Amino acid sequence: MRKIFMVVSAFMFFSFVTADTPITDKERKSALDLLTSTQSTLEKSIEGLSDAQLNFKANDSSWSVDGCVKHIAVSEKMLWGAVEQALKQPANPEKRADIKVTDEQLVGFMESRATKVKTMDAMKPENTSFKSTAEALASIKESRKRIIDFVGSTQDDLRNYVIQLPFGSFDAYQMVLLIGAHSNRHTQQLEEVKTAAGFPAN
Repeated sequence: MRKIFMVVSAFMFFSFVTADTPITDKERKSALDLLTSTQSTLEKSIEGLSDAQLNFKANDSSWSVDGCVKHIAVSEKMLWGAVEQALKQPANPEKRADIKVTDEQLVGFMESRATKVKTMDAMKPENTSFKSTAEALASIKESRKRIIDFVGSTQDDLRNYVIQLPFGSFDAYQMVLLIGAHSNRHTQQLEEVKTAAGFPAN
């Protein structure tokens, strides 16, 4: 009887721990590394800039450093909100066929400045609720902490939650990578602003 109980208990435990397949240690580390490194790079890129430098525009149609930071901030809130909403619903692994890119391709495309992409009106800097660069940066720090804490501990099967965006379908893990890579894309953009002709010396 004791042996039967042990076998049944082991089977129930095995069934429980394998019901979900969490991301691998390598995936978890890759996502955390991307999130922390891109946040650090952004913070260093704007550290010590004056108001004149933050608000300088190379021309009427270009973004300022301030605009880039505000765009990153509002985008992160919207993208992470989509992930949180998806995780409240049942997993939809049948949607995985809609995903057309690998993790590496997604990060590479998003970080590359070779192809310009027009953002949605809601994500344009002038349409955000942020009143200053500091306020936008504080929002980024808050959202990054929440995302990093989640990625560091989650046991959810992020690969089987597929989210549809206007430009493609991605699983929840890829959405985390997208957030980090998107931040890097626009940190590069603000670095371009800093090297533009006429950028204030101080």
